Amino acid sequence: MSKTALAYLVSLFLLGGAVVLGVTVGTVPISPRVIWDPSSDTAAANILWNIRMPRVVLAGLVGAALAIAGAAFQGLLKNPLADPYTLGVSSGAAVGAVMTLFFGISIPFLGMFTLPVISMIGALITMLAVMGFARLVDRSMKMETVILTGIIFSSFLGSIMSLMIALTGEELRQIIGWLLGSVSMRGWPYVQMALPFILGGSFVLWLYRRELNAMLFGEERAQHLGVDVKRSKMAILIGGSVLTGSAVAVSGTIGFVGLVVPHMTRLLWGSDHRHLLPLSFINGAALLIVCDLVARMIISPTELPIGVITAFIGAPVFAFIFFRQRRGGL
Repeated sequence: MSKTALAYLVSLFLLGGAVVLGVTVGTVPISPRVIWDPSSDTAAANILWNIRMPRVVLAGLVGAALAIAGAAFQGLLKNPLADPYTLGVSSGAAVGAVMTLFFGISIPFLGMFTLPVISMIGALITMLAVMGFARLVDRSMKMETVILTGIIFSSFLGSIMSLMIALTGEELRQIIGWLLGSVSMRGWPYVQMALPFILGGSFVLWLYRRELNAMLFGEERAQHLGVDVKRSKMAILIGGSVLTGSAVAVSGTIGFVGLVVPHMTRLLWGSDHRHLLPLSFINGAALLIVCDLVARMIISPTELPIGVITAFIGAPVFAFIFFRQRRGGL
């Protein structure tokens, strides 16, 4: 068996195991048999298919979206610390979502898709602003410059969100919990809302897998290899922003998934984006399903925000990658 085939087999096995655990483990244990034979226990089947399964599917979609977006951003910027959270893109998407709720925005022909669309626009504007400002500060776009610019924009956007929350009544104060990240009690409508954008954004990034490989050698070399660098960069930024915006719109801000998953996948299975992107998609889904399970079980019956769990995992990994970068990869 080739290394690539093994990578897909292991990743799919982990995802399948995460899904089974996610729908069967809880305050009410459910037998795995109910998954393929709902008639064996109708009460358990109702809990599984109407409460747990949409939650698991949504967690999987959000994790997949953030992981594949992180893999694309890291490849584009040649920077292992780049992900939607550290670049401030998640904050831009969150501001778009909060503004939609704050002003009660509803675009007639979009309907329920108003929220993810405006989140995507916020994510894209933030991504372009971060890249533009970082280039103004440092033409060479060093790792530290891009990350610090992302932190600056993230802090500024966070203050805008805090201001909007402070100016509203109690109903929007609940959004603070949402901003910490959660897929609790979302249901199938949220899956339907996010699914087309996540699949579309992932497909766009996959179309540019060869261009991402070429850009690992530098933009000049990629251009000599026949890559339209400007168009490719814009398409990758748009695809990553669509994924981030749609994920944030349905789950709130969940950090570090887009940093940890692509980095670990690259270490284990290599940096070829033809496989790195789909493997990150699968592993990101598995990781967030497990993180959501831990978030709802660790202090049951109280639930932790899922962002707390991912930060516990992601912050040490971020520190480790940063240490290796500063020490010259030693």
